[in-house]
Formats: sequence, structure tokens, C-alpha cells
Amino acid sequence: MDLKNIKFEIDEHIAVLTLSRPEIRNAISDNEIVDEIVTACGIAQDNFDVRVMIVTGEGSAFCAGGNIKDMKNKKGIFSGTPEEIKENYRRGIQRIPLAFYNLDVPTIAAVNGPAIGAGCDLACMCDIRIASEKARFGETFVSVGLIPGDGGSYLLAKAVGFQRALELAFTSRVIDAEEAYRIGLVTEVVPHESLMDKAFEMAKSIASKPPRILRMAKRLMYLSQNMTLPEVLEISAAYQALCHHTEDHHEALSAMLEKRKAVFKGK
Repeated sequence: MDLKNIKFEIDEHIAVLTLSRPEIRNAISDNEIVDEIVTACGIAQDNFDVRVMIVTGEGSAFCAGGNIKDMKNKKGIFSGTPEEIKENYRRGIQRIPLAFYNLDVPTIAAVNGPAIGAGCDLACMCDIRIASEKARFGETFVSVGLIPGDGGSYLLAKAVGFQRALELAFTSRVIDAEEAYRIGLVTEVVPHESLMDKAFEMAKSIASKPPRILRMAKRLMYLSQNMTLPEVLEISAAYQALCHHTEDHHEALSAMLEKRKAVFKGK
């Protein structure tokens, strides 16, 4: 890919997507960066050598959300009639949460600094969030006269519960990393200089598991959020039947019985 707004690397089964617009605090406000993020997610999805993806930001911020200057000047996705702006969102930034939702590869947000507005929502699109002590989170749309336009009303409530999500959205309060940990928005808070080491430690732990089974487990977990228990049991039985016929399942059993480390091939 010819990348201008993000960096995307794959090494030893781990993909790293880095927002790389530090001069504007990694803001997301035009279709060029949207295209690059969506394309990176597609590559991770289609490349079965990728077992986990880390998402982080370059510089002092994780992601500052939409570009306030572009909003003020009615530029990019913020330009046009109400109907045109609606389509700008649908064809622009709303493609990002759909790309993450359709990504079967487990994702880890390594939140290195402020994650504000759409930046907070981007963190919530990831399956697991680890925060630097310098991280800040804010669902701040209402404070600038907007509502979450990229799925934040769904994503934040899934992460912290409905009542807490309402409080954060209504007040636009920016919380620090420790409060984010207390309310369950992140799994842990680490010293800033240790953030990527911790993210890679978790990524390597995940990547050591059977890759096809990992993808299936993630999809089952997400599908289960909107199903009844009988429906979950039905699809679980079907998925489990597929798992029993994989080489990796038999390798896992053999490794346990032989007291050795399993070597998974994604088959």
C-alpha cells in the first residue's frame, strides 16, 4: 500500500496499525485516512498469517477524533447539505467501525495518549484496550454540538454498560486512564514507556493460539451478543463440529499429552 496517513506492518503473525498524523493529533476527518484504515483491516482479514492486530497512535495522542478546523470550515466529510453530510458519514468514517466489526482477527488498542470523540470510539472498536498512564478518554461529541456519528452510542455502551455510557456521553467528561480502568473501559494501565511492550506481550500470547480457531471464537463471541441462548447453542455446536476436524485441534491434544509446546499451522 502507498500509505500517507497510517503505518501498517506485519511481523511474526502480528499486524500493527499506527495512525501517523501526529501534527493533527491523528485526527480522522477525510476519506484518505478512512480508506487506509479500512484497507489495512481488509489485509489483516484476508491474510491468514495474521493472528492479531495492534492499533496505536504516533506522537502524543492516540486519536483526537474529527478535525475541529475542518468542521468549522465545512471541509471534507463535514461539507454539503444535510443529505450530503449524511452520505459523507456513511461512505466515509462509518466504514471504519464496519471494517473492525467484520475483522475476525483479535484486535488490541494500545492507547498511548488522548482518545477523544471518534478516537475514543476507535479504541472501543478494538476487542481489548490497554492504556498508557498518559491516556485520556472522552465521548465529547455533545460538547461540540454533535452526536456520536461513527457508532459510539453502540460501542461505548458495549464497553462500559449503558448507564455509564450515558453519563460520559451527556457530560462529555474526559476521564484519565485510572478511571477508565475502574469502569472497565481498559483492561490495564501501564507506564507510558512500557505500553507497546505490554501490547506485544498480549499479542504474542494470543498469536500463540490456533489461528483459525481464534477467528472463529471471536466471531462466535460477537454473534452471541445479539442472539438468544438457544441460537447461541445451535451455532456453537456447528462451530465446534468444525473445530473437531482441524489439524490444530489434534495438535493441541497431542502436545498436551506429550507435554510439549504445540505448533499450530492454521489448518
